[in-house]
Amino acid sequence: MDLSGTWRAIGADEGLRRAFPSPELDDSSWAELAVPGHWRSSPAFASNDGPLLYRRRFEHALLGPGRRAWLVLDGVFYQADVWLDGAYVGDTEGYFFPHTLEVTDALQARDDHVLAVEVACTRPQDRKAKRNLTGVFQHWDCLDPDWNPGGIWRPVRVEESGPVRIVRLRALCTAADEQRATVSFRAVLDTADADTIEVRTTIGAVEHVARHPLAAGENRVEWQVSVEQPALWWPHALGSQPLHEVRVEATAGGRLSDERRLRIGLRQVRMKRWVLSVNGERLFLKGSNHGPTRMQLAEASPAELARDVELAKAAGLDLLRVHAHVTRPELYDAADEAGVLVWQDMPLQWGYARGVRKEAVRQARELVDLLGHHPSIAIWCGHNEPFRLDAEPGSFSDPAALVTSFIAAQELPGWNKTVLDHSIHRALEQADPTRPVIPHSGVLPHPGSGGTDTHLYFGWYHGDERDLPRALAGFPRLARFYSEFGAQAVPTTDEFIEPERWPDLDWPRLARTHCLQKPLFDRYVPPADHATFEAWRDATQAYQATVIKHHVETLRRLKYRPTGGFAHFFLADAHPAVTWSVLDHERAPKAGYRALADACAPVIVVADRPAAAYAPGDAVSLDVHVVSDLRVPLADVRVTATLRWTGGSHRWAWEGDVPVDGCVRIGTIQAVAPAAAGPLELELDLVHDDVKATNRYDSVISTAL
Repeated sequence: MDLSGTWRAIGADEGLRRAFPSPELDDSSWAELAVPGHWRSSPAFASNDGPLLYRRRFEHALLGPGRRAWLVLDGVFYQADVWLDGAYVGDTEGYFFPHTLEVTDALQARDDHVLAVEVACTRPQDRKAKRNLTGVFQHWDCLDPDWNPGGIWRPVRVEESGPVRIVRLRALCTAADEQRATVSFRAVLDTADADTIEVRTTIGAVEHVARHPLAAGENRVEWQVSVEQPALWWPHALGSQPLHEVRVEATAGGRLSDERRLRIGLRQVRMKRWVLSVNGERLFLKGSNHGPTRMQLAEASPAELARDVELAKAAGLDLLRVHAHVTRPELYDAADEAGVLVWQDMPLQWGYARGVRKEAVRQARELVDLLGHHPSIAIWCGHNEPFRLDAEPGSFSDPAALVTSFIAAQELPGWNKTVLDHSIHRALEQADPTRPVIPHSGVLPHPGSGGTDTHLYFGWYHGDERDLPRALAGFPRLARFYSEFGAQAVPTTDEFIEPERWPDLDWPRLARTHCLQKPLFDRYVPPADHATFEAWRDATQAYQATVIKHHVETLRRLKYRPTGGFAHFFLADAHPAVTWSVLDHERAPKAGYRALADACAPVIVVADRPAAAYAPGDAVSLDVHVVSDLRVPLADVRVTATLRWTGGSHRWAWEGDVPVDGCVRIGTIQAVAPAAAGPLELELDLVHDDVKATNRYDSVISTAL
């Protein structure tokens, strides 16, 4: 029985808390509220931080002999206490996974019922020591900081079972090759009385049956199923994505008692030195971070969630990093079908209080139970940037101070990265030994650790966007996996900015509610340099595109030596905002989206980046590379390079072979800057029977140097 729909709700106070579970309470004057949903989406609670009291009346037929009933809340932001017909049923904590409570006795007693739920999603009082594990939803510089995600945001229903209930089910593909795949199952079975039951498992056409003796109460049962000559699941760059229906049935006394259904892909993932392989084939990961599809995640349609995956794939990406949150099931289903890999974070962002460790470990196990069967999930990560930062939109005013505090947090010991994250890391590895686990993201090398992946924003938070190649040459460890970089850009859908006010925009509102970091725009793309809003907007997008293009080209040229991949920051906005995204909240692309797609093409031809300016007589020496992600070699490839200046040009040409999944230097441009002030343009062209690629770099010749 689906209990979604219109509920009654009211803000909590001490008197109502005592009375609201009672079936006799008259709630007709309470506001109506949609479930699933977030309470702030209702005008009645648009500025409410909770707690809220929810009530829903329903009728349910009396249970038959041997039947049991279960109340399932698929998702509650963030904590709840639950009553049914005035009797306390239980509590919940954790927003992204289902909570199941037995209600057999209540549903056997009567056929009309009142479900009462108190929901709390407390605003963090100390953002450096948060207690709610809600990740980006309650602390991020890319969402409105005044938003509260509180609510019953996923469906609620009553389910029936026989005497045996499958309370939990974990399915992991533990091994896979062309000869055989193995799927390991772990179930928690709740039985009313001691019994021996039959568990029947089908994976496609393969069937496995086993008998298990159970004691009364909860029992943990584990088993494996082998599939011969399996159809393997591959990322879209490597092959097809066959998915197999899995059905697990618990039978007691010869009758079906409970069942679970899911889909699985048979594949094996490994990671060594930050290079991922799938089914033994290594893959250079071209990715992007992905925030919530909508800030009001309950209101995102299945089509919108799937569209984000398709837009990532259309840009040539192999990987989406679900950044510091767990999203809706439809996105993972879409990733399975599209062959887009997922780096899945726990919903932890920046600093947390010491008291959360036990709960974080429990939720790590819930994450594996919830998502472990998805073949697209390739990497688990425990915590994003585990530093005691107080960053939020509108608070950003001193870039140097932010960078200083960030570096200090990197190098100094801290409970979050040392204790909390290693506990989560251990829990994830124990729950799922089939995937690589990263304890935390964005931790630079520091005493006692070689660090993890790299978050550095050359050309935004620090330095110049041209500084990246020099930094990686000096510190190659930083290039192993580069999982955050980029620059903010003004979106194409810009009505919320009120461009007609230019140049007197409401900068404080844009900073606080819409995430715009004006001090950094003043440094890199100053509004004062542009006569119109449109000119400034286009300049910000052009700058973002430049940063993305050259960062990605630099990282791809370091393919496997030592770079295993990257994840640009980030794909798409969850609400009207000025951020690092390449797609705005309406999914209109910025110039950066095209730059990302061009730089992530399967085959690219790139050169060392020319200097910003040359003086006449300066040497111009630029290596030219071809990078191919294809699984076939390219023979007899022809590459031409044309250097143009005012009144002249010079051309180079090379021919040769490009290996499978390789990066090869094919020649060097050697020239002297002529005495011809003006633009200096380098154009590259690659021609092959099956592939064509072009590229362009702009510089100038200046007599003033």
